[in-house]
Amino acid sequence: MAVWPGRAGNDRISGEQTALRRVATLVARAAAPEKVFAAVTEEAGRLLDADYTAMSRYEPDHVRTIVASWSSSGAPYPVGSRVKLGGRNVNTLVFDTGRAVRIDDYSDASGPLAGAARELGLRAAVGVPVSVEGALWGVMIVGSWVEPLPAGTEARLAAFTELAATAVANAQARVELRGFADEQAALRRVATLVAQAAPPEDVFAAVTEEAARLLSAHHTTMFRYDPDGTAKVVAVWSSTDQIFSVGSRWSIGGPNLITGVFQTGQAARIDDFSHATGPAVQARDFGVRSGVGVPISVEGRLWGVMAVGSTRGPVPAGTEAQLAGFTELAATAIANAQARVELRGFAEEQAALRRVATLVARATPPAQVLNAVTGEAGRLLHADYATMNRYGPGDTVKVVAAWSGNGVVRPAGSGWRTRGRNVNTMVFQTGQAARIDDYSSASGPPAEAARELGFRAGVGVPVRVEGRLWGVMFVASRTGPLRAGTEARLAGFTELAATAIANAEAQAALTASRARIVAAADATRRRIERNLHDGAQQRLVSLALNLRAAQATAKAGTGGLAERLDNVATGMDDVLDELREIAGGLHPAILADSGLPAAVRALARRSAVPVDLDIQLEGRLPEPVEIAAYYAVSEALTNVAKHAQATSADIEVAESHGVLHVRVRDNGRGGADVSHGSGLVGLKDRAEALGGHLRLRSPAGTGTTVDITLPLKASGPNPLP
Repeated sequence: MAVWPGRAGNDRISGEQTALRRVATLVARAAAPEKVFAAVTEEAGRLLDADYTAMSRYEPDHVRTIVASWSSSGAPYPVGSRVKLGGRNVNTLVFDTGRAVRIDDYSDASGPLAGAARELGLRAAVGVPVSVEGALWGVMIVGSWVEPLPAGTEARLAAFTELAATAVANAQARVELRGFADEQAALRRVATLVAQAAPPEDVFAAVTEEAARLLSAHHTTMFRYDPDGTAKVVAVWSSTDQIFSVGSRWSIGGPNLITGVFQTGQAARIDDFSHATGPAVQARDFGVRSGVGVPISVEGRLWGVMAVGSTRGPVPAGTEAQLAGFTELAATAIANAQARVELRGFAEEQAALRRVATLVARATPPAQVLNAVTGEAGRLLHADYATMNRYGPGDTVKVVAAWSGNGVVRPAGSGWRTRGRNVNTMVFQTGQAARIDDYSSASGPPAEAARELGFRAGVGVPVRVEGRLWGVMFVASRTGPLRAGTEARLAGFTELAATAIANAEAQAALTASRARIVAAADATRRRIERNLHDGAQQRLVSLALNLRAAQATAKAGTGGLAERLDNVATGMDDVLDELREIAGGLHPAILADSGLPAAVRALARRSAVPVDLDIQLEGRLPEPVEIAAYYAVSEALTNVAKHAQATSADIEVAESHGVLHVRVRDNGRGGADVSHGSGLVGLKDRAEALGGHLRLRSPAGTGTTVDITLPLKASGPNPLP
């Protein structure tokens, strides 16, 4: 080995500058780091007349890895060799102190690296730290086979380590820049999927794969936290074997990433899976040694976690920050999907409400409206069962409409006492919406009925009609609690149901009132007829008899008295006939005595227009129906005679399925209008008062047809069973 002090000073400086310049040129040209490291070690070794030079990098697992080496004998230590730090040797001392270190006699050195040095035949060595941007990155060592290295070796090496550090920093910057570009490209690809409203599962799969490739991770998994205390796998990517399957579930608890993130809402890291539990155990079986989990929060609420795993050692620092960009995109995709679902749900809800509102506006019978309400609500809310129940006397509740996803329902009319703890009873007692998420703890007859149908949870909303509690709308699930907000969404349906019920009750009350008015008018006519018959009519008969008797006893020659008495008696007979006709018009005797067929035949006989009859009736009908039908035929024939200019008319009277059908048809000029004149309007009102209908068809030039339908059973005031 040459002795440095014996060299000429200028030659030494010139040679050193030349060597540094060659290395600096490589650095300036952005040569690959490994090429710079090889040049640094060789130039330093030759310049310092060393027997051996090496550059090593310190690893996070307390190991030094050789990145370049040179030997005067031509047999350098293999690049990539890894040896654990520890003991007293140059590599370990530089690592521990961060300063240059010298050992002039390696026979006293210790640790694995000292043994490796002695195997190389090193007797002495000097090590200088390589620091990159203020952080200890590695060490550069020169060694001698025969004697200690000259004084000043540390200072001369420093210039080479600075160039090496510059090369490392430049390379890191390029790697970081390339990594940043790669990261932005990966994020852009995922963002494009999000912007295109791709299905969430496609976004999840892309996020896990892009993140894994960018981070050079071996495994990535996305979990969603569910209300039942589990985390469900929604996406997974692996460089080798698949650790988890999409859809698998893991309980939250114990030392693992999903539990750590769930409990803190913050990123979690486990650098050694040896004692981890849950999914980490399965990951460990596939060789995963460490992992990082980052929370996925959607609109401020913890939704899930994205986890990456490594099979080599601790996941690199900074992984959490890099993952955050991907979890934000995943959260955006989830929020967008939820918004689309909510918007679609809102549209479906409005469509369902509109369909029910249309029924209500058309005055559809309430039983049909309530059946529609239960079906629409059950389908919209994805319930297994929906029912409309009515509260009755004696603290009872009765089913009036029901729907089920599988078609199995309690029949209308089923009822129970409102006892115990169940949704029906709670709504009855409080008048407020009620929810039970676990029906195994419910009690009372309604709860027993619910369990028979397999219900696990239920929600009930009160139905109020004009301020009073009328009933409850109940939806139930066989699988688990109903979604939050079910109560509010049900309210729109119960309001429409209440409107239909109120309308029906008002209509029933109006119909009953009109029926009572018609009945009262008929009774008044009969009373007037009886009064005329039993009072004035009988009195006139008696007076006429007395006049005839007086006429018979009048003497001749009394100045025409007998003749005058005869005139008075005749006039009284005429008045009596007119009174009888008036009384008969108030309530035709033939209708009361012989029924509707005979009365219609009598009207046909008296008609000024020939009438063809078709009467299909047996027995008597309810009196209000007979009266309404009689006056309908009478008014129609009167209109035919007065206005139709007809030459014939047809009358059909028949009963079928509890309804009386009356039709009067003529071949006249047509053009009749129910809104003109009081006759047809009165008939229409009378028919509707009895729950029936009058329909008029009278195109100009083609005759007129009057159709009347009258139920044979009067409508009661209660529109529901």
